[in-house]
Amino acid sequence: MALSGAVRAARGRCARALSWAVPPSRGTGDTAGTGDTAGTAATSRGTAATIFALSSAPGRCGVAVIRASGPGCGGALRSLTGTPAPPPRVMALRRIRDPRTAESLDRGLVVWFPGPHSFTGEDCAELHVHGGPAVVSGVLQALGRLPGLRPAEPGEFTRRAFAHGKLDLTAAEGLRDLIGAETEAQRRQALRQLEGDLGRLYQRWSHALTQALAHLEAYIDFSEDDNVEEEVLTQVGVTVRALLQELRGHLRDGRRGELLRGGVRAVIAGPPNVGKSSLLNLLCRRPAAIVSPTAGTTRDVLEVALDIGGYPLVLSDTAGLRQATDPVEREGVARARARLCQADLVLAVLDATSVSPTPVALGAALAALEPPPGTPCVLVLNKADLLGGRRGSPSAQGPPATLLSCGGSPSATGAQGPPATLLSCGGSPSATGAQGPPATLLSCKTGEGLEALLELLAQQLARLCGDPLLGSPSLTQSRHSRHLGACAAALERFGDVGDSGDLAVAAEQLRVARRELGRITGHVGAEDVLDIIFRDFCVGK
Repeated sequence: MALSGAVRAARGRCARALSWAVPPSRGTGDTAGTGDTAGTAATSRGTAATIFALSSAPGRCGVAVIRASGPGCGGALRSLTGTPAPPPRVMALRRIRDPRTAESLDRGLVVWFPGPHSFTGEDCAELHVHGGPAVVSGVLQALGRLPGLRPAEPGEFTRRAFAHGKLDLTAAEGLRDLIGAETEAQRRQALRQLEGDLGRLYQRWSHALTQALAHLEAYIDFSEDDNVEEEVLTQVGVTVRALLQELRGHLRDGRRGELLRGGVRAVIAGPPNVGKSSLLNLLCRRPAAIVSPTAGTTRDVLEVALDIGGYPLVLSDTAGLRQATDPVEREGVARARARLCQADLVLAVLDATSVSPTPVALGAALAALEPPPGTPCVLVLNKADLLGGRRGSPSAQGPPATLLSCGGSPSATGAQGPPATLLSCGGSPSATGAQGPPATLLSCKTGEGLEALLELLAQQLARLCGDPLLGSPSLTQSRHSRHLGACAAALERFGDVGDSGDLAVAAEQLRVARRELGRITGHVGAEDVLDIIFRDFCVGK
């Protein structure tokens, strides 16, 4: 597309007005940041102070790391060691003293990171000392007595890194998630976000919107002078429609990133006394729930967090589902059904000795539990040790491969093994012929069938969460979904308004869409979310 000098001038004017869309530098070590609107605001709120905190975990340890950031770091090192700061990024052994009394506190390693080549973009220093509580307390107290130094607030180091353009808000959230990651899949997703994959995707969309808006503004300002060709307006429409389609696809990810970040919520459901609490204890390998032969022992919801195949699972044991007469048990059943409605995955437990292993019987028993339509389900036939030779049609590899679907729409992932019988919740065989969520025999008493169950759970979790290293980065925060939804709505309004010819209103919709994207990365209007994001960090980060 050819643009005249007037158009280029208008585009430059628009680009200067939209300067927030230029991404900051991402380096966390040797690259200076460029700063941004939100960062400037954050900087003006008091980063002149030098902050310090224990960066490693509290408690006794071999080595504790105390971090400081701000203009007073160099002076603090000299005061504590009595020598000049070592060469940048080189560890040096120093005796650390209390500046007020000259008393020796410890012998440790010190590191000097002059700004802007540091995590925060400011002068930074680290003290690696022995991890005894008295040593750590003595060094922290000595730092606190130095003029211009104060203890850091939770997340303040990362907030300063954001303020100096070292990372955007999505990368800061990735760092927080990496610190809190408990499974391999969570670690992979968080590291990918920290390294900027999600931020770069949103920056690319922001750049496309910035260009489209600049061209549209040029057309509005200069079309009457015949300096702008008609195809400029056409190209803007093509760009916006392509971006809207990509954005909608990004929003339709089945909450994979959020499920992986927070854990898939699985609910153990079934009639009383079928072994639900025993299953919970077997999976978490400890007596977390009380087990009794008396039906109705479990009254409240008991929740444990597990790592299944590298994926996070939040497993809930619930009361047996039946028409209860006791008021306390009725409340337990009500809570069980409420938790069942919130489930991402259902483990439906039945007594293998009291249900026929036919598709109709199994489907009817599952439907009686009233699982939420469309929710993935694994049917667990417990008490297999009491079956003796009555095991239906087991495969040579293990338990039978009867497959059921909670929602009547079987998934594409099924168990490997013999030909599968497919059921829907209504109790009639599925007409689709596709494989659905699997069922397996299990004995909570002997542990027989546990490995098969764990494999089936891992398959379901992998289907729900996906591979965090493949494809486009996933949404990980509800605020991302909220702002992206508002961005998509603005782009849809752009199409409606653009067709009517009101280009000024159409341009305003592009500004709204761009502003919503900027709120995700923190390049515009981020002040209202900064406190929420950074308060969840530990103090030394």
